[in-house]
Amino acid sequence: MYRVIGYRRNVVESNLKNSFPEKSIEELKIIEKKFFKHFCDIIVETLKTFTISEKDIRERFAFKNAEMLNKYYDNGNSVIGVTAHYGNWEWGALSMGIFLEHKTMGIFHQLKSDFWDKRLRSSRGKFGLALVPTDQVKPWLKENNNTPVLPGFVGDQTPHKVNRCHWMTFLNQETPVFLGAEKYARENNWPMVYAAIRKEKRGYYSVEVILVSDSPLTEQPTALTEKHVKILEEQIKEAPEYWLWTHRRWKRNKPDNYETYQG
Repeated sequence: MYRVIGYRRNVVESNLKNSFPEKSIEELKIIEKKFFKHFCDIIVETLKTFTISEKDIRERFAFKNAEMLNKYYDNGNSVIGVTAHYGNWEWGALSMGIFLEHKTMGIFHQLKSDFWDKRLRSSRGKFGLALVPTDQVKPWLKENNNTPVLPGFVGDQTPHKVNRCHWMTFLNQETPVFLGAEKYARENNWPMVYAAIRKEKRGYYSVEVILVSDSPLTEQPTALTEKHVKILEEQIKEAPEYWLWTHRRWKRNKPDNYETYQG
């Protein structure tokens, strides 16, 4: 992947250089090589998702403080969850249905291939996670309004409509960020948490739930978004090799007709 194929090496090199202007070429090269080693692990582990058992997930993915979320469930409270393409997010999605009491949901972008769409839905949802297309999120929430739910959002994807998102400085660059998680949290006054996934060693991960806000309506507009992105940024600075650097995160420019979110 790194030496022979050179998969998106130019993207990785550019992303790292722009994100860490203070680092030397030698330091950036070390991070790049570590990333590609981890990236190969992720490919193999993602393929394993199709056949991995609940027993293996429990052994390889530790949920450090699930009790924090389960207390919300005991009180009848739904929660908005946010994570990122850091560590192994696929196994993180699988773990939600195993360790949490809430009815969990992940937003799913349908694939063009019906075969792979069905396979991915089946593998990701086999332990209880509901996979819901973007345009069906509100109907799903309405349908499940009698039980505590935990919709999960991936907060580091690139928005298509960059004039209707939030722009902020992330890793030293002007970056568009989806506002979906914040909007649902504010509309329903549900607490927001961030799932910080960490790689403990090869093939083993953990997740720590970090409270973003217990009372979204008391927060200023975009504050929730700023907070969960900053948590990710600190994770990346601590161990940059575990973020998805092959992603073209900064391919869009801030438009002149950018709309500021008012809440």
